[in-house]
Amino acid sequence: MSAAAVGSRTGGCLCGSVRFKADLTTLAFGACHCEMCRRWTGSALLGITVPSRNVQWEGDAQIARFQSSDWAERAHCRTCGSALFYHVTADGPHAENIEMPIGLFDDANGLTFSNEIYIDHKPDSFAYTGDHPRHTRKETLAKFGISEEEDLA
Repeated sequence: MSAAAVGSRTGGCLCGSVRFKADLTTLAFGACHCEMCRRWTGSALLGITVPSRNVQWEGDAQIARFQSSDWAERAHCRTCGSALFYHVTADGPHAENIEMPIGLFDDANGLTFSNEIYIDHKPDSFAYTGDHPRHTRKETLAKFGISEEEDLA
């Protein structure tokens, strides 16, 4: 059974070649400080988890996918390069969702910062305040059932 939608959001890439409507099941988003997310977005990924079946895309032909590790892919716009989503491709419950950068939304108001992962990889110049869970690389990988040796992300 899927979680109930808490609202719909629209958004798109920088050039407008890719647009979407996403039915959110949460208003909580988090930050990932892993090296790949930082290189992919130019900073920490501020992303929200959305069931992939809850996203309707326009401009599918402009979505490029890149298998960034043995267990996940990242997608971007072929025209402007905007990061569109992160998706676990390995079997398991996480494969049902995508992680979407909140900067893609036309209106990101009302979202709540809830957690940080790969906190031990965070540059010392980043400092998000607040009382929220912060997980290390090892703790994050364990959540996905991946050993540190298998991790390429």
